Amino acid sequence: MNHNSKPLSHATHHDWYQSLISTSDSILYTYTTAFHGFAAYLDPQEAESLRNKDAVLNVFEDRVYSAQTTRTPQFLGLNSSFGLSDGRRFEEIEHASQDVIIGVIDSGVWAESKSFDDRGMPEIPKRWKGKCMSGKDFNKRLCNKKLIGARYFLRAHEKQVSGSNHVGVISPRDYDGHGTHCASIAAGSPVENVSLFGYAKGTARGVAFRARLASYKVCLGSDNCRGADVLAGMESAISDGVDVLSISLASKPEQHYLDPIAYGALFAMSKRIFVSVAAGNAGPRKSSIVNVAPWVMTVGAGSVDRDFRAYALLGNKQLFKGMSIYNGPRMGSKLVGLVYHRGKNSSSNFCLDGTLEPALVHGKVVICDIGGIGSVEKGLVVRRAGGVGMILVNFVSVKELSAESHLLPTVAVGKKVGDLIKQYEKTDPNPRATLGFDGTVVNVQPSPMVADFSSRGPNPVTPQILKPDIIAPGVNILAAWSEAIGPSSLKLDNRIVKFNVISGTSMACPHVSGIAALMKAAHPNWSPSAIKSAIMTTAYNIDNTNSPIRDVVTGSSSNPWAYGSGYVNPQKALSPGLVYDTSDEEYLKFWCLFLENPNPSCSRKFSDPGELNYPSFSVLFGSNSIVQYSRELTNVGQINSTYKVKVTAPSTVAVTVKPTKLVFKSVGEKQRYTVTFMDKKDKKSNLKAAFGWIVWSNAQYKVSSPVAVTWP
Repeated sequence: MNHNSKPLSHATHHDWYQSLISTSDSILYTYTTAFHGFAAYLDPQEAESLRNKDAVLNVFEDRVYSAQTTRTPQFLGLNSSFGLSDGRRFEEIEHASQDVIIGVIDSGVWAESKSFDDRGMPEIPKRWKGKCMSGKDFNKRLCNKKLIGARYFLRAHEKQVSGSNHVGVISPRDYDGHGTHCASIAAGSPVENVSLFGYAKGTARGVAFRARLASYKVCLGSDNCRGADVLAGMESAISDGVDVLSISLASKPEQHYLDPIAYGALFAMSKRIFVSVAAGNAGPRKSSIVNVAPWVMTVGAGSVDRDFRAYALLGNKQLFKGMSIYNGPRMGSKLVGLVYHRGKNSSSNFCLDGTLEPALVHGKVVICDIGGIGSVEKGLVVRRAGGVGMILVNFVSVKELSAESHLLPTVAVGKKVGDLIKQYEKTDPNPRATLGFDGTVVNVQPSPMVADFSSRGPNPVTPQILKPDIIAPGVNILAAWSEAIGPSSLKLDNRIVKFNVISGTSMACPHVSGIAALMKAAHPNWSPSAIKSAIMTTAYNIDNTNSPIRDVVTGSSSNPWAYGSGYVNPQKALSPGLVYDTSDEEYLKFWCLFLENPNPSCSRKFSDPGELNYPSFSVLFGSNSIVQYSRELTNVGQINSTYKVKVTAPSTVAVTVKPTKLVFKSVGEKQRYTVTFMDKKDKKSNLKAAFGWIVWSNAQYKVSSPVAVTWP
């Protein structure tokens, strides 16, 4: 408004503005300082009539500003306003997600966290059958319209530890932090101005921040989850009416019929519940991938474009960058002694308890290799021996991505930098160093990268199914935390925080769970396999330097055994064009391949697991030099659309796709194609694996499937 145009007949600007519109309660705010005017809830015709008044300078429609988590929604493109291919706006999808319920199978929940605040949320969906259970330190009244369920299933654990001194807290309460962290990543309410000791400062919010949450406690501690309890929790969640199951748990790979998560997830899928699972943290070891059933979304971990920078300044004036979260007393600019692997104990390089000699490390910065015990615990070993700082070397990776909340001044570096620092300590007659901390840095390049800990393929159970399916943000993720345990999870750590930064495929999994919730809101009639396909076929594998996504272990290009179909791209996933919609019957034909005693429903089964209508390909050449698979695509994009295929094949494989063009006249129409893979590898070659892509595309959509080829 031109505020100087206020008629004298109106005592205040508010009175004047009120006179311009017909409904007395339409005005929401009157602005008088940074902006002169008002906000009102108006129909389009009334807004247009205002535009024609002389004193009105401008009229514009309000827009949604998505809160920034601390970083991952922005990195995923979920903080911006964008449109779907059917004309809807993303804000409509976010609003609709308040009817979607995510069940988190984990270590419970810290219900008092502001991440579970229900202000502004409508009533709980009437279809919800779940409940809140009271228990020690947990009152069922802690549940609300955001956290709509909290149960615990710990009978197997109680039975296992009966007779011991410690059974654990039998209630929905999270004493570990892991369950609270995962739940808030998936669907936590926006919480402004949060950080961990000033690191990652911003607004923390879940991916689907309007969705509902239900917590199912099946673990007493991160490493204490019983399969029977897990399955009981999954069964309850299915009966309660969840739409998405988020399971950041892992065990050793097993045949599907021996795996409680695989078994429970198959039933969940038949009830149209999407199941997201963690790929495991045993990387970069080959075939370390877990949770590999084809009816679950197996999620690996990648980085985002944010670092928590620290540095080591050496006596030769070289400065090396690393990572750390540290809020204690700083070392200052004075250089002190630097020591690595000195003394009689052959394990002193790992800084295990009792391996450091105080006479050699007192008052010095100690170089420690990862392994044996946790990194924060190594810092305590150094401190007890008299050390004043630690340089932590990840000898597995070229650079260090993960930061931990240290109790001693610590800088974590990768192998490349670590080797240079070790060489300086070894060759300089008086090696010295000091450590410093630069805080949070964003727009880091290259990003994303595959995390070193993220478990890798090939699939050890069914190698004809490519796993992981996808990677998502899983490095240095800030989210809600239990106030019953310190940020390092060590008993000696008495710091209390409301938000914590941790890394793992456990953090990547709920990101995809949240994305699935948004997709459920956008496409309520889609099957779990259609949602999964959309997420996979729209993922990307090019980083922010326009290069192929790198593996932090090698610093060079990664491959589908590490990232599956690529890094998740929710904007594209909401409008995929085509999907591989796998039927329940096909999953049953796959399942029956592995049953020792097939039941009557197993009258038909695949001859090859790779026959499943899956969005990726894993080809095994053995006795056969030719492998042929068929796939079926369903049109969820535009009518009268045509797609052409592009094949990127390794030189050692001939790939033929028939037909090369698919024409869809209507939405929901299905078309099949066949791919023939022919082995061209030289018999003398030692090549064990190669990778490629099959991409169906037109001007609007790109539907990509990775191909992994393996020779015995």
